[in-house]
Amino acid sequence: MAKGERKRALRGRAGRMKGGRGSGRATSGHVRLWGRHAVEAALKNPARNHRKLWATREGIESLDGELSPDFPVEYADVQDLARLVAKDAPHQGLVLECEPLEDRFLDEFAGADAEHPIVVLDQVTDPHNVGAILRSAAAFGAAAIITQDRHAPPESGVVAKSASGALEVVPWVRVVNLARALDELAEAGYWRIGLTGHAEATLADALPAGPVELVLGAEGAGMRHNIEAHCDALAKLPITRAVESLNVSNAAAIALYAVATRNG
Repeated sequence: MAKGERKRALRGRAGRMKGGRGSGRATSGHVRLWGRHAVEAALKNPARNHRKLWATREGIESLDGELSPDFPVEYADVQDLARLVAKDAPHQGLVLECEPLEDRFLDEFAGADAEHPIVVLDQVTDPHNVGAILRSAAAFGAAAIITQDRHAPPESGVVAKSASGALEVVPWVRVVNLARALDELAEAGYWRIGLTGHAEATLADALPAGPVELVLGAEGAGMRHNIEAHCDALAKLPITRAVESLNVSNAAAIALYAVATRNG
């Protein structure tokens, strides 16, 4: 299939994979973000629709850049802010209520790029892990992360705080069928590498020179067999026997570094 035909085919099927982003979202449809980095990045993101900022005066002063005079700000004390967020959440004097980000779709990544890998997460449900992976994805120039719609955390303050601003800059694509998404991106030119401890090859041996998808499963369960079957290669990180496995967010960071430095 020619490159142009593959791209048109990818767009044609992507419509079946749009899957809603509302899983676990508050009934109001709004998202509350907290912490300086998460709030600051959201305020700077032109794609984000903001509703209201609750803040201490110290929190406002910590922001990089001034808010417009008409921006809706309500000053509050630390105790009041604590009632707006998850228990013991480190809000740092800033709580922003905003609209969820717009959906992102597979056809945006039909042009495979060797410099910018894609991270695929198979049923990684911990919002702290997903946020940390977003942060690593931003640090190493990943094109996007892809998750299922139903078996992944919703966009939330916990994800945003763990991502430390990366939620606003790394596209997060939610799909209904992860195996189908892997096949469609393979048609677009990506080489699919599943990370698993039972693989024979190390990641360094399995990495090609071209565009790459890194596929990681949840801690404990790992990748499902069906997802492994949709990978072009399986690989492991060369860790010692001192530990059984790494946290999925740590594994993602190491794998992304390996991709970034493979030609170094």
